[in-house]
Amino acid sequence: MGGFLTPCEICKKVEETSKQKASLPVTSLIVLGILAGVYIGFGAELSTTVTHDLAKYMGVGFSKFIAGSVFSVGLMLVVIGGAELFTGNCLMLGCRMQRNMKTGELLRNWSIVYLSNFAGSLLLVVIVYYSGLWKLGHLGVGAEALKIASAKVNLSFVEAFCRGIGCNWLVCLAVWLAAAGQDVASKILGVYFPIMAFVASGFEHSIANMYFIPVGLVLKANQAVAGAAGLSGNLAGLTWSSFLLHNLLPVTIGNIVGGGLFVAGAYCLAFRQHKN
Repeated sequence: MGGFLTPCEICKKVEETSKQKASLPVTSLIVLGILAGVYIGFGAELSTTVTHDLAKYMGVGFSKFIAGSVFSVGLMLVVIGGAELFTGNCLMLGCRMQRNMKTGELLRNWSIVYLSNFAGSLLLVVIVYYSGLWKLGHLGVGAEALKIASAKVNLSFVEAFCRGIGCNWLVCLAVWLAAAGQDVASKILGVYFPIMAFVASGFEHSIANMYFIPVGLVLKANQAVAGAAGLSGNLAGLTWSSFLLHNLLPVTIGNIVGGGLFVAGAYCLAFRQHKN
C-alpha cells in the first residue's frame, strides 16, 4: 500500500464511512455532534483572537491568510480526534445517490448532527463570554467578533448562498483529502490547505457561523464593545431572526450544494463505473 489512497479508493472509503455514520446510535451522534460544534467554534474563536488587529500591521490579505491557517485546527480536531460535523457529513449525499443509503437514514444523521453542532457552538459561546477573553486588546477581540457577526447577517440571500457553496466545496475536499492520507501528518496537510483557502477567501460555513454570530449577539448589548467596533447605533439588523433567516438558512443550503453535489455527487458520478 502506498502513502495515500487514489481518488477512486477515496470514493469507496467515503461511501463505507457514510454507511457507518448512518448506523450510529442517537446518543453517539449527539455527543459527537456537540464535540464538533465546539471544535469548529475553537477555530472560529482562535481566528478572531489572532487576527483582531493584524490587518492594520500586515494588511488585509495576510490577516485573512492567518485567520484561515489557525481556523483549520477546528477541522483537524474533528477529523483526527473524531466528531460528527454536518458540513463534512454532506458527503453522505453521494452514498444516497448511489442508493446505498435510505433518504430517512441520511436525514436522520443530518438533523441530529446539525442540531448537536448548534448546541456545541452555543456551549462555547457561553464559555468564551464568561471567560472574559473578548476583553483582550482593550476590547479589540470583542469588537472584531461584533463586526464579523454584523457583516454576516447583512449579506444578501444570494451572497450567503453562493459563499456557502464555495465554503463546503472546499471543506468537503479537505475531508476528502484527509481520507486519502494514511498517517496523521498527511491528514493534517490534507485539511490545512482547503480550510485556509475557504476562510481566506471569505466563504460562509454554517457551523462556524453558529459561533461567530451568536457571540456577536451576546456582545451586542455591551455599549463599550459596540463603540470600540464603531457600530454604536448600527446594530438593529443583528438579531436572532436575521441570523437564522438571512445567514444560517442560505448558507446551510449552499453548504449542502457545495459539499453534497459538487464533491460527493461529482466524484460518485465520475467513478461509478470504475467502482463497479
